[in-house]
Amino acid sequence: MKKVILLGATSGIAKYLIPLLLEQNNVELTLFARQARRRLSEYSNNSRVMLVDGNWNNTEELVKAIANQDIVYLATGHFVSANQNIVKVMKMESVQRLIVAGGLGIYDEVTGEFGEWNARMMGDYSKIKRAAKVIDDSGLDYTFLRMAWLYNNNQHSEYKIIPQGEPFNDTQVTRQAVALLVSRIIKDPNLYSKSSIGVAEPNTAWTKPSFY
Repeated sequence: MKKVILLGATSGIAKYLIPLLLEQNNVELTLFARQARRRLSEYSNNSRVMLVDGNWNNTEELVKAIANQDIVYLATGHFVSANQNIVKVMKMESVQRLIVAGGLGIYDEVTGEFGEWNARMMGDYSKIKRAAKVIDDSGLDYTFLRMAWLYNNNQHSEYKIIPQGEPFNDTQVTRQAVALLVSRIIKDPNLYSKSSIGVAEPNTAWTKPSFY
């Protein structure tokens, strides 16, 4: 069985990711979050799911949860200390594969009018960039997802991949699409190995997302 832990398992993307992963019959899930047992109680009787109440700022809790896992999914890559803790524990426990849900703009790759709008909305990027650098410099087998602005729509699961170094012009992507991408990476961990990739909905190169 492939052992996968979702750190931040109550996140908006995880809501769609968990059912997709449970469709993969060889996956055993650990769902790690504050009050996971209460907030994810619908999975409490699933034999392939373990619910773990924990805080990713607590190293001892992370060690217990990450030990013996094959793949770690981190629901947000925006926090320097959390990223440092997770990288440290993964190395301690010899777990290499990491998937991080992060944001666009960490390499100043968002261009044009959308880039100007995005900069106004996001403000100071310095902490987010430092947090991303922790992952870049980790030496782990990571995939960092630089996601466009997120929204929910069950009718839109399309996504495009924007390689690092290319301009990021597309404005939005659904959480459902990102969940589908993550599930495919977990199914084939060689996908987008050791890379930072942009993730966006095709044909959305506008001045701002449609929902703003």
